[in-house]
Amino acid sequence: MVRCVVIAGLALAMGATGSPLSAAERDYCPDRPGIGNPTCTMEVGATSVEVGLADWSRDSMGVADRTTDLALGDILVRRGVADRAEVQLGWTSFGRHFERDSVGTRSQSGMGDIFVAFRRNMMNPDGSGTSLAVMVQGTIPTGGAAIGAGDWSAGLEVPMSFELNDHLSFALMPSVEAAVDEDRSGRHLAYANVIGLTDKMSDHLSATLEYQVERDRDPSGHQTFHVAGFSMGLQPDDDLQFDIGVNAGLNHAATDVEIYAGISRRF
Repeated sequence: MVRCVVIAGLALAMGATGSPLSAAERDYCPDRPGIGNPTCTMEVGATSVEVGLADWSRDSMGVADRTTDLALGDILVRRGVADRAEVQLGWTSFGRHFERDSVGTRSQSGMGDIFVAFRRNMMNPDGSGTSLAVMVQGTIPTGGAAIGAGDWSAGLEVPMSFELNDHLSFALMPSVEAAVDEDRSGRHLAYANVIGLTDKMSDHLSATLEYQVERDRDPSGHQTFHVAGFSMGLQPDDDLQFDIGVNAGLNHAATDVEIYAGISRRF
C-alpha cells in the first residue's frame, strides 16, 4: 500500500510540474528496459517516471546453496534540465533477500539505497543517428542490510549508439565505478562494458539483445561476470511504455537468471 502511494504521488507531482508532451518533438526514450543505458535525454521541463514493477533473480552456488532476490517498486524519475541534460533520482521501495544452505534458511527485507545521476548528451539528444552521452552517478546508503550496499558509491558511464539502418541500432556502454566492498564498508574498482543490438520491429514494439562483461576487484576476491540479456518494450502511445526482460549468467560468478517487468510514463 505504501509503495502504491509513493508511486502515485511521484507521478501526480511530476505531471503537475511537467509540460504537456502531446506535441513533443522527441520520441519517448525511457531508460528501461535492458542492462545498458541510452544516450538520449529528456526535453527541458519533461519528466519520465519509470517503475520496475517486479524484479526477481536466483543464483545457485551448489546443490543445496541458493539465493533469491525480489525487488518491488524500483522507481526512477528523470527530469530534463537543459536541451542536452537531465537529472535522475531513483529508489527501490521494497526488496527481499532469501538464502538457503545446508544449515537452514534466512531472509531479510527492507528498502534500497537512493540513486542520483546526471546525464549530458554530446550528440543527438533524441538518441537518433550516431549519439553519445556521459553520465555520472552515485548511490546514497539509505537502505537496510537486505538490499542496501552499506556505503556510498560513484561511477561514470559513456553510452554510445549507432543507427545501422531504419530499424537496427548498435550500442556500447563502457563504465567505471567505485563500488562498495562486499563487507559493506569502503570501495574498490569495478569496470564493465555493455554491447547491444536493438530491432525496432514496428512503431510501437522494439526488442534488444545485450551482452555485459564486468570486472570486479573486490578485496575479498576479484571476479569477472558475463551476462546476456533480452528485453522488449511496447509503446501503445507516445508517452507510455510497458517492458519485460530476462538476463542470464554466462559463467559461474554471474547470477544465474533475472526476470523483470516494468512501466514508464512521460509527463
